[in-house]
Amino acid sequence: MNLLEVGLAFLEGVALIASPCILPVLPLVLGASLQGGRARPLGVIAGFVLAFTLFALLSRSLLSAFALDPEWIRNAALLLLALLGLSMLSSALSLRLNRLSQHLAELGHRLTPASGDGFASGLSIGALIGLVWTPCAGPILATVLVQVVRQQNELTGNLLLLAFSVGAGVPMLLIALLGQRLMAHLGFLLRHAEAVRKGIGLLILLSVGLIASGMDRLLWAAAPSDPTRPATVASAPIGGVDQPYAAPELAGIEQWLNSPPLRMAELRGKVVLIDFWTYSCINCIRTLPEIGRWDRLYRQNGLVVIGVHSPEFEFEKRSENVRAAVARFGIDYPVALDNQFATWDNFQNRYWPAHYLIDRSGRVVYTHFGEGEAAQTEDNIRFLLGLPPLGASRPETGSSSEVQTPESYLGHFRAARFAGNPSLKPDVGATYTHPAALRRDEWSLGGNWQVEGERIVSVGRGASLRLNFTASKVFLVLGSNDGRAGKVRLLLNGEPPGAAAGKDAPGGIVHVEEHRLYELISLPAPQQGQLRIEFEQPGMQAYAFTFG
Repeated sequence: MNLLEVGLAFLEGVALIASPCILPVLPLVLGASLQGGRARPLGVIAGFVLAFTLFALLSRSLLSAFALDPEWIRNAALLLLALLGLSMLSSALSLRLNRLSQHLAELGHRLTPASGDGFASGLSIGALIGLVWTPCAGPILATVLVQVVRQQNELTGNLLLLAFSVGAGVPMLLIALLGQRLMAHLGFLLRHAEAVRKGIGLLILLSVGLIASGMDRLLWAAAPSDPTRPATVASAPIGGVDQPYAAPELAGIEQWLNSPPLRMAELRGKVVLIDFWTYSCINCIRTLPEIGRWDRLYRQNGLVVIGVHSPEFEFEKRSENVRAAVARFGIDYPVALDNQFATWDNFQNRYWPAHYLIDRSGRVVYTHFGEGEAAQTEDNIRFLLGLPPLGASRPETGSSSEVQTPESYLGHFRAARFAGNPSLKPDVGATYTHPAALRRDEWSLGGNWQVEGERIVSVGRGASLRLNFTASKVFLVLGSNDGRAGKVRLLLNGEPPGAAAGKDAPGGIVHVEEHRLYELISLPAPQQGQLRIEFEQPGMQAYAFTFG
């Protein structure tokens, strides 16, 4: 939360007491409060605040439903704030607001009921006064609304609205409770209302300039998040980039999950972790639990995690597939669908997964590609948040062995280590036969297959795929042509895998119900093995092997 924005919302509420818009309403508040019992003034102010608060919440819901660009809303907020400040500096504009409020005040007199002397009576009177006053206060209330709508969560937006309500309600509550005695002491304020109004207008314009320049977030970021942080923790992130640079924009995002659209300019003052991932990448999948833990642990300290989903395969571009994966992996932080690789190219990224840490001033200060170094990355997050390092050694996420079989793509675009007969025939159906033996890390096809750019597709029944691997886990990206469920059967070293079957292959059978990564084999330790995969129907697709 930016405290300047909360303070500004409170100031805008307090400013109502010195504005020509509210002055004609004060006699209504005072008159209704002087009549009736001791609880009536509280009811008057409660009804008054409740009326325009409900209006503000309804307005926020309506504006949020249109999913407006946060940058546009931010600029609109600053423009309205500037206009408000200028109007408070202008006597002519203030006079026009005063004439409008005089008419509204007369309407309020006619609508205000005279009966009743308790809290409930005051509540209804205050609500009517609030409804009459709301159109007059439109320019001020509108500035608060656009500030509230552009917040990234309900709590922050409601806190701004609460600050504005308290600012508007406290002075009028004092008037309602103290009555004529306080009005007499307000004589100085009323006699110098123009000077007070212009002073507040000037403060609002200065605040606008501060927010527009981004200096408010830099000033807020300069304050330490943790007052107990040692002054000698570190002077820079561990293993950071040699020359920090301005974070590229999040461009070309087709859809956002778990969040409205975000912009780098909006995130100034926050520490941002950008994670480039794709949902069928095993290396990405293994890092997700750690990233989710960082999000849950440090979000309240100012960390914003953004998962930029840049698809490796065509089926990963479908938003419904990504949405299902986000739910399956329990991802709660914002996910941006970068299907055209616009953000990927902006960052000049080349890897899955890839992590970019951005400091509060909007600079990339640390990068890491692939798995591993989770402890160092977390300590760098803590450094940027102003927290001391954990120091103790933590286990890393899964890392690959040097002797492990490398990732193996099956489509002809990136195929390697193929050992079948004949050689791969791009984009045409062909009949393949397995060799008598496979050397280490080689794979082969048997039966009828069509080898496409990023995948192989079984053409007839009885198609098979063989692999000589060294690993403890074997994964394969699978799918089907028509989206219907398919079945494949596994043999490990010529036998059903038994206890070595992966979590997606109970009994050595894999039911392929969606395009995703399937765990085929899970051994207690890395070892060499011969895997045979038999496809029982045509139209089954296989993309790439990965290992663990």
